[in-house]
Amino acid sequence: MTQKKKIVVALGGNAILSNDASAQAQQEALEMTSKHLVKLISPEVQLIISHGNGPQVGNLLLQQQASDSEKNPAMPLDTCVAMTQGSIGFWLQNALERELKNANLEKEVATIVTQVIVDKEDEAFKNPSKPIGPFLTHEQAQVLEKETGAVYKEDAGRGWRKVVPSPKPIAIQEQYSINTLINNDIITICAGGGGIPIERQSSRGVEAVIDKDFASEKLAEMIDADLFIILTGVDQIALNFGKENEKWLDKMTVSEAEQYMEEGHFAPGSMLPKVEAAVQYVKARPECKAVITSLEMLGNINKESVGTEIVY
Repeated sequence: MTQKKKIVVALGGNAILSNDASAQAQQEALEMTSKHLVKLISPEVQLIISHGNGPQVGNLLLQQQASDSEKNPAMPLDTCVAMTQGSIGFWLQNALERELKNANLEKEVATIVTQVIVDKEDEAFKNPSKPIGPFLTHEQAQVLEKETGAVYKEDAGRGWRKVVPSPKPIAIQEQYSINTLINNDIITICAGGGGIPIERQSSRGVEAVIDKDFASEKLAEMIDADLFIILTGVDQIALNFGKENEKWLDKMTVSEAEQYMEEGHFAPGSMLPKVEAAVQYVKARPECKAVITSLEMLGNINKESVGTEIVY
């Protein structure tokens, strides 16, 4: 039996949530997402999907805080990550199953609640940096900072967002279960929202959100993925993005990417973690490549070079 090409696709949380935060709108967005994902599926490909949840977990936290009372206490952040991991996985799994049926493809899809191990001594706990929730004006953020004590920071020129600790992922708790699903030819949705962060020392949940690009990279390493695709809102990476001397990149080596990062070409909280994760993956698997591109380009990825390829 020929070994299948294992492809990890990391979906962004903002690709799931538009201006309409209703369940119906997010499900409709995932219907469109699934149409693109199914284009990757063939007898030679095994698909593994991760996804973000930044906007969703932020909105859920606001709902929890709004209804917080002695009899109905708000859930902690790690539990909110688990809740959004479950809801997005549920929507995506159902959408994929319908699209597979429409394409006359007989494939099973499974979502696994995924815990990701972090170190409580990670410096990230002293410096909250991961944006979650909706974009706000500076004035709105200042009011919420005074009311809740949370930290808000400006995010890539698009507004202010709440920030929480974002420790680096060390390992994935459900490694064996995920590999079992993959080895049985099941499309696997896992590491949603960066995974539920659990402390290495105690295996208990912690108040943090893991960056989904880093968790997806850890997943790609763990399963020996042959291709790591990170989806974003543009078809390619650009140097001097949005400026007159903007330059789109078809390919860059690890050393070039590291140089560009050092020069400050990629925005923190936006493109920077995607490039960092891609570089980390290629360093771990130098015979493979990572691709950063848009959802709309997925259908061409097995036919031609699309997006920006990161190679060793």
